[in-house]
Amino acid sequence: MTQRNTQALEAVVLAAGRGARFGGDKLLATLDGAPLVTGALNTAFAAPVRRVFVAVGEDEPLRAAVRAGAARLGATERLILVPVADAAEGMGASLRAAAAALPQDTAGVFVFLGDMPAIAATTPALLAASLARPDQIVVPVLAGRRGHPVLFGADWLADLRALGGDEGARALLKRAGPRLVEISVEDRGVHLDIDRPEDLARAAERP
Repeated sequence: MTQRNTQALEAVVLAAGRGARFGGDKLLATLDGAPLVTGALNTAFAAPVRRVFVAVGEDEPLRAAVRAGAARLGATERLILVPVADAAEGMGASLRAAAAALPQDTAGVFVFLGDMPAIAATTPALLAASLARPDQIVVPVLAGRRGHPVLFGADWLADLRALGGDEGARALLKRAGPRLVEISVEDRGVHLDIDRPEDLARAAERP
């Protein structure tokens, strides 16, 4: 991948979910002394991207936490908050809104989940180095299982903008066929997501 294209990568962080299985306010729950969403933000801003587009609902405390997280990293100017008016529709609505906000010259976009706090900074860099064509999708794989973030080449932006419901981008990965590039990693964070309070407790105890 050329340096020019690398500089045109963007990141999306999905943070508009209700966290129903957690009992609500999941992304504001404390992990390592900061709101849970901070972990995803840290990795997204450390990735080789120009900006980080965070899809958020109407939760003002969460928006404030996202802005504070960007400010702590000195990255306020790289943060774009994307309101998701129909967040209750599901992950597809959040992805659709975030993809619609991306600039026309986007060469590729990482999709991070706000409840995945422990992805190593080296993983997005590895995925970016492996994106050779705009029709590819690059995913990390650990122990034979795909994880996050997922990096979509530019040819997939129209599909992301057309998503609906709670399908997320899983259908696009199935459709990609040989255009799906799997990259082996040793990063346990690509599988660590927080759905329930007990997941948060286990994450707090990780080495």
